[in-house]
Amino acid sequence: MLTTILLTVIILVICVVLLAIKVIFKKGGRFPNTHVGGNRALGKKGIHCAKTQDREQAKQKNLYDRLKEIEE
Repeated sequence: MLTTILLTVIILVICVVLLAIKVIFKKGGRFPNTHVGGNRALGKKGIHCAKTQDREQAKQKNLYDRLKEIEE
């Protein structure tokens, strides 16, 4: 039981080190930005993350508010 847990921990440590080689050893190395907002190709197509789209829609006025402004 103890050997299995120890072996699992060792394998996990090796995997984490292998995944972080670029970040650890490369000068100025960083993890890649996988967020939708950081993707230039999606930005050119007008695709944003859900939070950004919600924020943009909240800034826009709906038809009722526009008609109310015209009446005033």
